[in-house]
Amino acid sequence: MSFYAATKKANEAMAHSYAHLYGLPITMFRFFTVYGPWGRPDMAHFKFTRAILAGEPIDIYNHGVMQRDFTYIDDLVNGIRLLIDAVPPTDGKAQSPQDSLSPVAPYRIVNIGNGATVQLADFIVAIEAACGREAIRNLMPMLPGDVPATWADNRLLVDLTGYAPTTSVQEGIARFVAWFREYYGV
Repeated sequence: MSFYAATKKANEAMAHSYAHLYGLPITMFRFFTVYGPWGRPDMAHFKFTRAILAGEPIDIYNHGVMQRDFTYIDDLVNGIRLLIDAVPPTDGKAQSPQDSLSPVAPYRIVNIGNGATVQLADFIVAIEAACGREAIRNLMPMLPGDVPATWADNRLLVDLTGYAPTTSVQEGIARFVAWFREYYGV
């Protein structure tokens, strides 16, 4: 649907080819709407927090009727760390019924996310609560190439590592806003 998604898929295809040609075990990670401290300042949680604290309006696409699998950065890092030890086997034998292991290469794709969706409007409510003020909402239409809902099937992550992200949006956003206020001196 989008150029962004196409580039991610192309990268996965190149990694699969490399694993096949050279026998190098490769695990590709698919992240789902990562948020938290030290992220890119052009991401929604940064823009929303900055605007809400400044009393400026926020643009909300598809009128807020979008669902995302928001994944707190600490949960993502924990998942990556545990997957380092879950090396794709070279014998082609899947390690789980959900295993995405390639039949021709030591290559797999693992989703790292909470495995559930949160309405964008609820994400904004969590930011408002952490900021202690309401957002001025500028409701916008859906952006071309965007999708109304994305979420991770994280069963393979759980099967390979025994781990599933657990940080709620309310907890993660509270941590983020506290960091934001300290880092930016707001």
